[in-house]
Amino acid sequence: MATINSTYKGDLRTQAQHIASGNTVITDAPVDNNGRGEAFSPSDLVCAALGSCMMTIMGIVANRSEINIEGMEIETTKIMASEPRRIAEIVLTFKMPARSYTDKEKAMLENAARTCPVALSLHPEIKQSVTFLY
Repeated sequence: MATINSTYKGDLRTQAQHIASGNTVITDAPVDNNGRGEAFSPSDLVCAALGSCMMTIMGIVANRSEINIEGMEIETTKIMASEPRRIAEIVLTFKMPARSYTDKEKAMLENAARTCPVALSLHPEIKQSVTFLY
């Protein structure tokens, strides 16, 4: 059974609908690739998916270990290569909530982020640069 139904809307814009929830996402091609840049580009969504997946798996580990990470943020930077045009690097800077973390907690959370399903699914040539600010 399908998970997502997508439609090309014209002018380099797409709309994807999550079938189970009905939520939709619009994409536009970026300005530097003939688009309007009025919405996430498909490659932006790849980067956002990586960050969201990392936070989700960290949340699972945190809940299991009774570590409060509510309010955690990620600043994400996408770096593109030109030949061929592709994502070359995703830079993620985690800003952890101000509290005291043990070395064990840090190791568990960081391992969870780096081994999330999206991180493990991306091509190994896409560099994932991850920093945690405690």
